[in-house]
This record gives sequence, structure tokens and C-alpha cells, in this order.
Amino acid sequence: MPLIPAPAGVLEVDALWQQDNPNDANTDTVALLCHPNPLFEGTMNNKVVTTMYRFARDNGMHVVRFNFRGVGQSTGEHDYADGEVLDAMTVLQWLAGQTDARKLWLGGFSFGGYVTARVAEQVLVSPQVWGLSDFEVNKVALISPSIEKNDSSDISLPIDKTFEIYGNADEVIAPANMQAFADNLGIDVSVVDGAGHFFHGRLSELKKLLEKHSFGNTD
Repeated sequence: MPLIPAPAGVLEVDALWQQDNPNDANTDTVALLCHPNPLFEGTMNNKVVTTMYRFARDNGMHVVRFNFRGVGQSTGEHDYADGEVLDAMTVLQWLAGQTDARKLWLGGFSFGGYVTARVAEQVLVSPQVWGLSDFEVNKVALISPSIEKNDSSDISLPIDKTFEIYGNADEVIAPANMQAFADNLGIDVSVVDGAGHFFHGRLSELKKLLEKHSFGNTD
């Protein structure tokens, strides 16, 4: 896996580049995925992140996941979201030189869900600051986003492009708080009945919900 230059040294990146196929509408899209909290052993190989990875891959998107600073071969130390947002923006700048795809499917789980929301804001509000003015955010997927220990009060995201998925048996983040967060944003929500924070035994349902919210598929 490549190591790319980053503000805290280097970042470990896992990228899947699809073959260009004019018959596949999604090869103009790249999915960027953010993993859960490194302080609780979160890495880009987390199974929820892997489920998002497989969803994007199977739907013809290019897919990029990476380890935040201080995880795996990525250097630096955990920075309580501020530095991790910068990490994600750095990966976006890097992938801009790797592919002509300019549509973004942004997805994050738990701590990574919070980071993803902040990244989406940066791309939507100030893309010129990052040299990403030609990128378009298609979807923002927030999976059990960590909105309790991170300040989410001022997050603003487009209603038509953002969705949230969580389990109503989540033991890490209060389901009521995740619902209130979604209600405040006015975004679509799917609740997986009986699922805990890590969707043990429910990953196939999660993948189907990603399909539904991204493409309207209900099969």
C-alpha cells in the first residue's frame, strides 16, 4: 500500500482503481472512506468500513480508504478530529492526481462519520482552498456518527445528498442523539432494528441500505 506525504509525515492509503468502462455510470465516482476512532483500535480495515469498501467496489466506483495519523504505517499522533480532517483532505488532494473521476461518495463510520461530515463541508463550502473546485459531492454516508464527543452543533450538510444509518441497540452512541442529529439536519435516516454500534451479524443489511440510499435500490 502506498505511503503519501502528509502534514504529520505520511499516510497509509489503500486505493482501488476501476477499469474505465463507458457503460458503467459510476467510474466517474470515487469513494473516500474514514475509519473509527484510533484510540479504540479503529483502522481502515474495520469491518463496517470494509462493508462500505465492498459496496463502492461492487458498484463500479473507485475506492480509497486510509489510516489516520498514528494508525498502521501512518505517522503522527491522534488529533481529536482536527488533524484527521486534514488527513482526509490530504488524501483527496492526492487522489485528484490519480484519477479523472470528480464525483465523490464520502462515507465514514463512528469517529470517521464525524470526520466525513467535516470533510464534506470543506469540499462543499471552500473547495478552492484545497484545490478541489472541480469535485462534486454526490453522497455523504454517516454510519453511526460520533456526534456526542465531537462538536456537531454547527454541522451543515445538503439534505438531498446526506444520509445516516445507525442501530437502535447502539451501545456506544445514544440512538436518540443520532436521531436528533439527523432530525436537526433534515436528512434521511435508516435504523437497523436490534443492531449495535458495530453491526455484528448485520453487515449484509447495512450494505443493502447503502444501495438504497445511494441509488434507490430496494432489492
